[in-house]
Amino acid sequence: MSEIPDNAPLRTVEWVDGQLALIDQTRIPLALEYVRLSTPEEVEAAIRTMVVRGAPAIGAAAAYGVALALQRWNGRDAFERDVQRLRDARPTAVNLRWAVDRAASAAAPWLDREDPAGALEAVLREAHAIAREDEEANRSIARHGLHLVPEDSTILTHCNTGDLATVTGGTALGIIREAFRTGRRVRVFADETRPRFQGLKLTAWELGRAGVPVTVIPDGAAASLMKSGQVDLVIVGADRIAANGDVANKIGTYSVAVCARAHGVPFYVAAPTSTFDLSCPTGQSIPIEERDALEVLEPAGLEAPPPGARVFNPAFDVTPADLVSAIVTEKGILQGDYVRAIRDLFAPGA
Repeated sequence: MSEIPDNAPLRTVEWVDGQLALIDQTRIPLALEYVRLSTPEEVEAAIRTMVVRGAPAIGAAAAYGVALALQRWNGRDAFERDVQRLRDARPTAVNLRWAVDRAASAAAPWLDREDPAGALEAVLREAHAIAREDEEANRSIARHGLHLVPEDSTILTHCNTGDLATVTGGTALGIIREAFRTGRRVRVFADETRPRFQGLKLTAWELGRAGVPVTVIPDGAAASLMKSGQVDLVIVGADRIAANGDVANKIGTYSVAVCARAHGVPFYVAAPTSTFDLSCPTGQSIPIEERDALEVLEPAGLEAPPPGARVFNPAFDVTPADLVSAIVTEKGILQGDYVRAIRDLFAPGA
């Protein structure tokens, strides 16, 4: 991969010469490096260890993982195991399962005819389409979300929702960058986003590359900033949105939403339609991933908790729909009665 200018968009997921090329997000901000993956096991590991993260990005990566499973064809049973392994790599972001199922469905007719080569071509077409659709969706999200950003405003965001969370373009950060690009005077507070510090390591780095003024704050500082009137709006992303508008996102998002409501600050969510899961009637149905305790302990220089203590490390929480001021999708802005708005969003011909 060639050197990327500081202000150029990043392409997080890309198919190159029969391999999956990913930006290694565990190396940022210290280095911008790519990894090349050749097997579905490597893709699964990259998703689990957050070499690639962000709901749209892991979905696209997993679709290419299905192609890698076909590329090393070992029979249909082995292929089905590979598909299930990719589907189960992380439980909360619905884009992962959605993209894997799309890719596997593209393969099915060809495999029924015992033609794995034809299946590989079909899956690559589908994976390329998923990547292209994500890029187009993010451009549309940025255009729609621009209407929610005042000409002179300070925005609070949580976790990372830029190029690195998508194939390219970003969701919430895409809106922020579009506002900056079109001349609006925007400033950003980025929550550090413990325990993995995506806000500090990734969001601040991305905004800095784009020239957007950004200040990193401890997660616990968000409430006092809102109380003091220093935040005009909040924009975050989503890993899964239930049929009633409840939103699963990085742990700590719910706290930000509660504080925003308490202080009269609009709380916006930006996500493509692939993030909606109509099979989840409410957020209570969304599975929440629990990650290794070491993610909490290691930043404090510990290998184990103090004697008698335990660590609970949920990766996500759920923000109830009634705390969400609007949801920005590639098809427009949803507000008000989310049950009806989401139903209409997915109505035939919508």
